[in-house]
Amino acid sequence: MNQTIILLLSYIDICIILGFYMYSRKVKKLIGFHLGMNISMVMGGMAALLFGVLLILQFPFHFTFITLISTVIGLLVGAAFGLLIDYQTFVTGITNGIIVGLMAPMIGTVIEIPILFITFIHVLFACCIFVIFISIKRS
Repeated sequence: MNQTIILLLSYIDICIILGFYMYSRKVKKLIGFHLGMNISMVMGGMAALLFGVLLILQFPFHFTFITLISTVIGLLVGAAFGLLIDYQTFVTGITNGIIVGLMAPMIGTVIEIPILFITFIHVLFACCIFVIFISIKRS
């Protein structure tokens, strides 16, 4: 897959995650405990999945480092979103980020049609953010 496309998608993912974090921080009074737990799990897991797959496609034979990097990214994103709510949500975000971060490079190494899979997980990511956005507005 083209190197510039992977870098562009990574940059877009970072911008979306940071933007959604700033929005969540702004409206955190509207977020309940259950919704906060779902937000931290989705964002930590999706960040780890997106970056694990994109990085393993970018650097295909650096399994150990990519696994460590995707795990740390999932851990940090899950923790950041979890800290918006409470300690239990924080722990849930960290745990989910770690689990998905460990699995994402393994998934990335076995995909046969990378562009289809990357498109699928980005559409899934957008749908998750859309559903969370609607859930925040309704609570």
